[in-house]
Amino acid sequence: MIAKKLVAEGIGTGLLLIGVVGSGIMAESLSGGNTALALLANAIATGCMLYAIINTLGPLSGAHFNPAVTLAFALRGEHPWAQVPPYVAFQVLGGILGVWASHLMFDLPILQTSTTMHRTGLAQWSSEIIATFGLLFVIFGGLRSRPDTVPALVGLYITGAYWFTSSTSFANPAVTIARGFSDTFAGIYPGHILSFILAQLLAVMLGHFTLRWLFSKD
Repeated sequence: MIAKKLVAEGIGTGLLLIGVVGSGIMAESLSGGNTALALLANAIATGCMLYAIINTLGPLSGAHFNPAVTLAFALRGEHPWAQVPPYVAFQVLGGILGVWASHLMFDLPILQTSTTMHRTGLAQWSSEIIATFGLLFVIFGGLRSRPDTVPALVGLYITGAYWFTSSTSFANPAVTIARGFSDTFAGIYPGHILSFILAQLLAVMLGHFTLRWLFSKD
């Protein structure tokens, strides 16, 4: 039933953003200015949330929570193209609601826009290409070899990618858009969002041709 799938995608993406933004707010407030410690806490919380929501909602919607993942499945013929626009819409909406819920929980102004200005330039864009390609790599590689491990693979990958990419691995257009609505540790300046999304979509195209061949069954 498409309605149940869409609600699952919206709730899942909302919970993902609560994991990202909420843990970022908490980490920044408790780390005493230690950015490395704050990032570690942020990464662990996000990875744990991903593991939980993929296991819980995977049977309902496929647990994409990410327009790049939805597009990648559609390109492979494993997701109906007619469902791509509503999936993306609910992912973006759910992500924004998750950001607002995080602000509410920490008694911050609900409506914000980010002023974080350092998320731009070749290093950041190349990081997003690599981060998104790597995410698709563990998803489709996991589905090819051991489908039951995909939730853990995704959670562990994103936890690590927070640290080995200069962008801290957004790897998700819905997450990127939603984080533009939060002037907190996890925010991104709205003027830098489009470049991030273009890098993520480029990774989807690279991944489609490379990973389809690499993980083919013949």
